[in-house]
Amino acid sequence: MDLELTQIQKDILYALVTIYKNKGGGSVKGEEIAELINRNPGTVRNQMQALRSLGLVEGVPGPKGGYRPTSKAYELLSITKYDEAVKVPVLINGEIQEDLSAEEIIFPTLSHPKVCQARIRILGNIRKISPNDRIVVGPTPVNELLVYGKVVGRDDTENMVVIDIEKIVALPKDKVGEHMSTPIITVNAEEIVKNAAKMLAERGIYCMPVVKEGEFVGIFTLDHVAKAVAENKVDGEVREVMRPKIVSVEKDISVGEALRIMNDEDVRILVVKDAGKAVGVITDQKILRLIAPEHMGSHQ
Repeated sequence: MDLELTQIQKDILYALVTIYKNKGGGSVKGEEIAELINRNPGTVRNQMQALRSLGLVEGVPGPKGGYRPTSKAYELLSITKYDEAVKVPVLINGEIQEDLSAEEIIFPTLSHPKVCQARIRILGNIRKISPNDRIVVGPTPVNELLVYGKVVGRDDTENMVVIDIEKIVALPKDKVGEHMSTPIITVNAEEIVKNAAKMLAERGIYCMPVVKEGEFVGIFTLDHVAKAVAENKVDGEVREVMRPKIVSVEKDISVGEALRIMNDEDVRILVVKDAGKAVGVITDQKILRLIAPEHMGSHQ
């Protein structure tokens, strides 16, 4: 496709696709796009008229309306449509970037073994990535590879980062049961938020399942602590701020499959079961530390 877009139009289009994908469809408001790319909402609205006339964006009328990317937009950006895509995790300096997903990995210098670099097309706002950042991309969906190295450049026009590859590893075939944490540290749904926050801090963990009357009813994380502080709810109960979603797996699935389930379900912790009985938990950080320990921070 030979359409020539300005940089602001590309930024808007990438932001639209990113938010649309994260929402799982629906419509995206101009204000959401403006916030992601740090632009004035009026500028975004003006550019949307041009993008609509080019057939790259369609408007959604009504009070819950906004914008949607068209198939032509995906074709122009050379990225997979959101309903066909598999989210490929991106870690920067040991922290998972929830709003980034690797779309394509290009190895242009394999014929020069002493200069091993890769160009990685990323869906999302790549301006948070800087030279010398440590990066881990993967696992890739088919061959379950992880690529990790150091960022040496960034191409905002193509939404790509250039990295010096330090290592490419295949996911181990280890089972979740070999690496789960046990016994399970839980918090009661009626516990006071600030007490639950203290539990996380004392144990050096960032999330734990929430229980009520012996049943798992949700997840409580450091993010929920921050939200409670912002909303002045630290004296409220955990159930008021927790995420009411819990995902369980059997202990004999592979760690690669566990990571895929986390990505598909948009969770960072799984309850591990043995013949239907909860016996442990495993987090994304635990798995990624197993695979790429030198790229992970100190969080559990």
